[in-house]
Amino acid sequence: MGNSAGLPPIYADKPIELAPAKVIASFPVNTFLENLALAPDGTIFVTNHEVGEILRITPDGNQQIHATVEGKVSGLAFTTNGDLVATGWNADSIPAVSLVKSDGTVETLLTLPDAIFLNGITPLSDTQYLTADSYRGAIWLIDVAQPSGSIWLEHPMLARSNSESAFPAANGLKRFGDFLYVSNTEKMLLLRIPINSTNKPGEPEIFVEQTNIDDFAFDVEGNLYGATHIYNSVVRIASDRSTTIIAQAESGVIGSTAVAFGQSEGERTAIYVVTNGGMFLPPPTGVVPANVVRLEVGKTGYSLI
Repeated sequence: MGNSAGLPPIYADKPIELAPAKVIASFPVNTFLENLALAPDGTIFVTNHEVGEILRITPDGNQQIHATVEGKVSGLAFTTNGDLVATGWNADSIPAVSLVKSDGTVETLLTLPDAIFLNGITPLSDTQYLTADSYRGAIWLIDVAQPSGSIWLEHPMLARSNSESAFPAANGLKRFGDFLYVSNTEKMLLLRIPINSTNKPGEPEIFVEQTNIDDFAFDVEGNLYGATHIYNSVVRIASDRSTTIIAQAESGVIGSTAVAFGQSEGERTAIYVVTNGGMFLPPPTGVVPANVVRLEVGKTGYSLI
């Protein structure tokens, strides 16, 4: 894929307002941190994608392996009682959704043989979650109480431009108000989908074009904070659709993959970013250690549930 100079310069003319950044934890080169969820006590849970680990990191940076899934893990979200729901693949490479208890035990909730690449996951209601299928071009509805999985929406806008592309299409997803926002990374689109009173989807529409968003989070005002992955930055997209760069390589966010707001006292105006150190498109320096980075953004995070 060459170096970053070969990428479309989609952020070249965007204003830069770097947020105060602090690296909380680092991991060896070629560690693919993919997603994260923040607990009310400040604990940071992170998926280490390729080795199927869910890491537990204390606010001061102490790292432990919280749980191991047989296969790979992608997305991560909390249940209402403090357990974690994780998407990924099982040992047979079949897409699966796992429940990770607070003591680290793992239970496979369901396998979805008709899915291809389960990625970001976010709550829809108390027991229901939506997860992006990056290669099928769909969003699955997962009910952890049943447990069951069904297609919530399948749509060309959620799909890749061609099935040969290795880039994920529908990738991150979060609700804000009566809309579900979804990044289609492969098409460089940020989409939004109306959600009606019975939590059914309307027709997707393009919210922002020419933006390379992986996973993201909202503040209470509706600003979206997105990891740009191969662009080695974090951007803020305001509700008027304007983009500002708030973190870049020198902030420690090379290969940024996901963003989540702090949930504990004093952390609610900070976002945490996980990275893979540039594994997909190494910077000129080569792949660097994967990081968990805290960015102070000065706005409170929007509640996921």
